[in-house]
Amino acid sequence: MKRRAVVQLACAMLVAPHGLAQAGGKPVRIGVLVVTDRALIQSAGNLQPFERALRDYGYIDGQNLTFEWRGAEGQVERLPALAAELVARKVDLIVAGSDSAAVAAKNATKTIPIVFVAAGDPVGLGLVTTLSRPGGNVTGFSSTHDTLAPKRVELLREIYPQMTRLAVLHQPGDSASARELGALRTSTDAFKLNVSVHELKGSAEIEAALHSIQKARPEALVVLGSALTFIHRKRISDYAAAQRLPAIYPFAIYLEPSSLMSYGFSYPDNYRRAAEYVDRILKGAKPADLPVQNPIKFELIINLKAATQLGTKIPPSVLVRADRVIE
Repeated sequence: MKRRAVVQLACAMLVAPHGLAQAGGKPVRIGVLVVTDRALIQSAGNLQPFERALRDYGYIDGQNLTFEWRGAEGQVERLPALAAELVARKVDLIVAGSDSAAVAAKNATKTIPIVFVAAGDPVGLGLVTTLSRPGGNVTGFSSTHDTLAPKRVELLREIYPQMTRLAVLHQPGDSASARELGALRTSTDAFKLNVSVHELKGSAEIEAALHSIQKARPEALVVLGSALTFIHRKRISDYAAAQRLPAIYPFAIYLEPSSLMSYGFSYPDNYRRAAEYVDRILKGAKPADLPVQNPIKFELIINLKAATQLGTKIPPSVLVRADRVIE
């Protein structure tokens, strides 16, 4: 019996996260800071891979793990106060869902480890010293928004080679959206497109933003990734369908039944990979020594049903590159 007890104890020590054992059996407390809220992220399918990966590492929500959630509901200016709340709660680690959330968390603490899920320019934002050696209490995964925006324009041009007028919907004040807009302008200049930029400054202005797009009479629409465009993705998609306006979205999580297509990195996969860094840090690794990693999974999704409703034929050269086709 004694031998069996020793074996069981040894197995338990192998399965249990080292950081938890050091904490005397107290549950690890992870703060999660996002620009939207938990319900939206959960419904978009981002959290399931993150929580599954944590379970694989031995962290069970409600047993040896508790979450402290803070969501800004699309109001970026609320992030600093929410980050301060997490610090006051003395969480063991903060997971930041975006670069703006990561900046708020970094400004709130120099000691609590921070893992960001998607940051467009970690060095430029001051989150890390270098990508290979972050050098502080922050590390995570980049979002490569800058390189993806021109590719979305290229996809639209392949499908609509005669296109001359393009509308862009973005959220001013969102750092990722701003960088994406800059990169997109370069590509649209190369294609000699007439581009109209439409700002979504707050939830109350969604109808005004859509009306301004309608007045510009574009032939296609590019929706840039941000908290507000994500929150209002259904309204945007419904508007585009009603106007018979082809639109491309930044992520698969934006797609609604009436959406034409999306192209971008996989947010759920970035969340899944973030769980590994959470585990390593809780086991003693320092964020300063964990390099920032780029996305490894990208998705082009095309909705043929929406294309039919638009009277659009997707060229085989585009279809063959799709990771998923909705029929």
